[in-house]
Amino acid sequence: MIRKTSPDLNAGSFSAALMNAADDLSGPGGSAAGRVYSTLRAQIISLDLEPDTTLVRNDIARTFGVSQSPVREAIQRLEQEGLVISYPQSRTVVSRIDVAHARETQFLRVGTELEVARALAAAGNPALLVPTTRLLRMQKMAGDDRDIGEFTTLDRLFHLSLFEAAGVRALWHLIADRSGHIDRLRRLNLPDPGKIAQVIADHEAILSAIASGDPDAVEHAVRTHLSGTLASVQKIIEQNPHYFQARS
Repeated sequence: MIRKTSPDLNAGSFSAALMNAADDLSGPGGSAAGRVYSTLRAQIISLDLEPDTTLVRNDIARTFGVSQSPVREAIQRLEQEGLVISYPQSRTVVSRIDVAHARETQFLRVGTELEVARALAAAGNPALLVPTTRLLRMQKMAGDDRDIGEFTTLDRLFHLSLFEAAGVRALWHLIADRSGHIDRLRRLNLPDPGKIAQVIADHEAILSAIASGDPDAVEHAVRTHLSGTLASVQKIIEQNPHYFQARS
C-alpha cells in the first residue's frame, strides 16, 4: 500500500515543508509525475518502503488520482537512480542498498562539500552561516526528541544551506539525486547509540571551522563528518542484512 504522505514528511512540519520546496527545484515542479516521484522517493529513503517491496502501479495511480503515464515517468526516474528495479512484464520492486554505489556518491560529495566549506571559510562573512546555524538549533531539538524523520530532514537542510550560502545550490541537487543508497545507509545508522549526538557535534565542528577561516580545520571537520557512516558499514550490514545486495 502506498501512502500519499510519508510520516516523516508530514504537512505540519516546518522543516519538511522547506525540504519539499527544495526537492521541487530538482524535479518537474508541480507535475503529476513530480509529485509521485517525490513521495515515493521520500518513502524509499526513509525506509517506509523497504527493499524488495513491490510497487503496484495501478495502486499508485489510484492513490494519487493520476493516470498510468505519470506513474511510469516517476518509476523510470527512480530506476535511473537505482532505487527501484523493474522486471519487464512482471513487477517493480524497491532495490536493496548498493554499497559500491554509496561509496561512489560519497567520493563525489566529499570533494564537492570540501570546496563549498573552503569557499565559505575564505569568504569570512559570518552572515552567510546564519541560516545554517538556525537549522542546527532545530536539528538539536529534533535529536533531543529522538524524532529521526525530522532529524534526517534537518540534516539534509543543514548541508543544502551551506551550498546555498556558497551560491552553488544546484550542485547540492545534483549530488542529492545520486544519494539514495548512501541516504538509506545513514538512515539505518542513525538509531545507533550516540550517532545523533555525533552528527550534531560534527555539524558544530564544521561551522566552527568555517568561522575560523582555517582551511586545514575545515578539511578535517568535513572529512570526519562525511566518513562516519561508511566507516560503520560492516556493522550496519550485519545488523540489517536483508536491506543489502548480496555480495558476489
